[in-house]
Amino acid sequence: MSAGKQPGTQIKLTNVSIVRLKKAGKRFEIACYKNTVRAYRSGAQTDLSEVIQIDNVFTNVSKGAVAPVGDLQKAFNTTDTQTIILEILKKGELQVGEKERAVELEELKREICTEVAARCVDPGTQRPHTVGMIEKAMQEVGYNVNSNKGAKVQAIDLIKVLQASNTIPIARAQMRVRVTMPAKDGKRLKEKVTPLIAKVEDDDWGDEWEIVGLIEAGNFRVINTLLEELKGKGKIETISFSAVEGEERIE
Repeated sequence: MSAGKQPGTQIKLTNVSIVRLKKAGKRFEIACYKNTVRAYRSGAQTDLSEVIQIDNVFTNVSKGAVAPVGDLQKAFNTTDTQTIILEILKKGELQVGEKERAVELEELKREICTEVAARCVDPGTQRPHTVGMIEKAMQEVGYNVNSNKGAKVQAIDLIKVLQASNTIPIARAQMRVRVTMPAKDGKRLKEKVTPLIAKVEDDDWGDEWEIVGLIEAGNFRVINTLLEELKGKGKIETISFSAVEGEERIE
């Protein structure tokens, strides 16, 4: 990125998202492309050239007023534009109008509900809830969407809130798996593997340890990581998912 321009330079920008950070008693702003800041913060966007509209630090983006070098040095202990822009991008407050904020919150709310619907089922029927049902339940419990947090983090939180409130019957979707490994390794890893299995259906010991049961989908990767140290001698297989669509079980 280029070095900051000298005070007095006027740069007119349009159609921007402004990120503002107050530091050392001064206001600093950067100009970003629309709808890119949250994508960058969530990790969905990693290319800064697609986020930063112009490589400069401002005191007022709308007026095109570039921040004086002395103020940058005092506030950030550096005049390196890239370093300062990254700090503002990560820590600053995204400035949005009321209409834009409402649209973004609605989109985030929908994304959260979609995440919940994908992760959960009605434990009585083992069928997934619709996104609309999750949205209605979210409204009933008065869940407040936080624009500064990602959808996945809030989806996990919302699942806990819905379970505690009993607004709708909801449980994390589970998958039936078979885990096998040499018995000597099983004795060593059993205390780590077994707590990850929500319901043990079969636990068999011989030359190999074989355990069959239901796990939450997120634990598949955890168990697989534990088995990697066995260098091919252990494995986890998916037998089926507990959620069903229509009359057919998802395999």
